[in-house]
Amino acid sequence: MRRLLLCLMLAATPALAEPTLEQHVTRLSEQLRCLVCQNQTIADSHAQLAIDLKNQVREQLAAGASDQEVLDYMVQRYGDFVLYRPPVKPSTWLLWFGPLAMLLAGLGLLFVKVRQRQPQGDALDSAGETHAA
Repeated sequence: MRRLLLCLMLAATPALAEPTLEQHVTRLSEQLRCLVCQNQTIADSHAQLAIDLKNQVREQLAAGASDQEVLDYMVQRYGDFVLYRPPVKPSTWLLWFGPLAMLLAGLGLLFVKVRQRQPQGDALDSAGETHAA
């Protein structure tokens, strides 16, 4: 009876640890970009490469690697592009600050165009008043 109980306890331990590992894999997979789909994380992608990357993440976590070690391994192998949120550094400034620069440039252009139209409208109004008088 003791042997049976011991066997059941040993068999149940991996089953209890498995959901925690899978949650950890999913959480870490949400930080990695699918290199095939490019606009999805490997957690969301069904591409074969994404499945392989998730398996690598799972294997490394099961072997005791930390989150940072797994991310560093992926970056070393695939470059910063594999990170869903790449780091802010000179090579990614355009990615991070490009949209803001475009917005500011558009607002500046709009401001200039509006300012150019106002004096012309005022000149026409004053010219119209002169002819009416």
